[in-house]
Amino acid sequence: MKPVRFRSLQLRLAVPLAALYIAATAIAVGVLIYQAYDTASSLNDRELVLRAEDLARSVTKNDAGALELKLSTRHAALYAASTDDIFAIRDASGWLVAASPTEFGDRVAKWPLAKDDPSYFRLSNLGSTDYYGLSIELASPAGLVSVSVARATDANAIVRSLLREFVFDAAWVSPLLMAATLGIGILVIRRGFRPVMEISRMAAVIGPNATSVRLPREDLPAELEPLVDAVNRAFDRLEDGFAVQRQFTANAAHELRTPLAIVTGTLDTMEGNGELIKLKDDVARMNRLVEQLLRVARLDAVALELGTVDLNEVASSAVVMMAPWAIARDRTVAFVGAESPVYVSANAPAVVDAIRNLIENGILHSPPMGEVVVTVHSGGCVSVADTGAGVPLSDRERIFDRFWRGGGPKAQGAGLGLAIVQEIMKAHSGGVTVADNSVVGALFTLDFPMAEEQQPTKA
Repeated sequence: MKPVRFRSLQLRLAVPLAALYIAATAIAVGVLIYQAYDTASSLNDRELVLRAEDLARSVTKNDAGALELKLSTRHAALYAASTDDIFAIRDASGWLVAASPTEFGDRVAKWPLAKDDPSYFRLSNLGSTDYYGLSIELASPAGLVSVSVARATDANAIVRSLLREFVFDAAWVSPLLMAATLGIGILVIRRGFRPVMEISRMAAVIGPNATSVRLPREDLPAELEPLVDAVNRAFDRLEDGFAVQRQFTANAAHELRTPLAIVTGTLDTMEGNGELIKLKDDVARMNRLVEQLLRVARLDAVALELGTVDLNEVASSAVVMMAPWAIARDRTVAFVGAESPVYVSANAPAVVDAIRNLIENGILHSPPMGEVVVTVHSGGCVSVADTGAGVPLSDRERIFDRFWRGGGPKAQGAGLGLAIVQEIMKAHSGGVTVADNSVVGALFTLDFPMAEEQQPTKA
């Protein structure tokens, strides 16, 4: 089975961090609980040693030279009233000096004498109570004695109850603290990646129309600065490449313009057969291509200055401009204006170019005696309808690509007209769509943003 790989860098950081924190928390809680129980056991052992020392200090010699235990009144009362604490004291020869209770003394008398290091034991068959204790050799006023002390195992019920409460609290508090800490860690990671997300959004908008944008290095982790620098250098090379391409396109179009004009003028003065007419059509097509290349170069190189324009005026001027060309090709072009001025935020010459390209496209694809209708709508739209064969659904996404031409036999031009229209509409923050005409043909619609000021910009 292949290991699961996280594509998100945030997950790659958060998941190992979470696993490490969970493991560390579990170990810490385990060590803490162990230490708590160990400390409680150590305190119990320490208390037993202190009791043994108190008993050893109470051993004295009587007048006959024998060892005896003289407890204080308080200690004697405590041992007499409690069955939880038991003890047995023997002298250096193993003789039992004192015991409480006597059953415990009888059992201890059979044990080896204790050493100076405590030895621990458990009694499970002394009456009905289990005991835990130790035996140790201590110095007393009467010499070395062997002291055995024990305490009932259920005498530490309070301590065990507190320990259980501690374990219970740790069991439910630890996950909450763990979740809170992990949440804070994830938020910190996301906050740390916020500059990365910002530059990602900035990089997403960089394209042929925004090649001057560069990614900022401020507030970035030091590890990402070399990557950002490399990307910016790549954008520099990309911008230089686009500039060279635009300059080449503009220069080539300018260089072709003059000889084509000379050829066109010469052909107009000549009389000939059908071959000459075909040659004139080819030269006219080359002239359109050169003009379109110049428009593309201008769109790529210069940002459009937008103002308030009336769509009725610019659309009607485009129709007037294209009418002779349409008539010369046995087509007609009509204009239907809105009842009142339609003010949009646009660049008038660019809008004229867009409408001209759509009219030219419609004329080229309409049959003889066909009609192209330009209509201005009050919502800031201009539609251009033709009577051609229409645009197949499979081609509607590609007709706006540069140099793309349909595969039909009537495909003409270089495939730049509709691409120019789309570039113009992008520069206006608008859009262009294509649909079927109500009767026959295609319907192109230009959608412009409405102007805030309802007065045309003065030239």
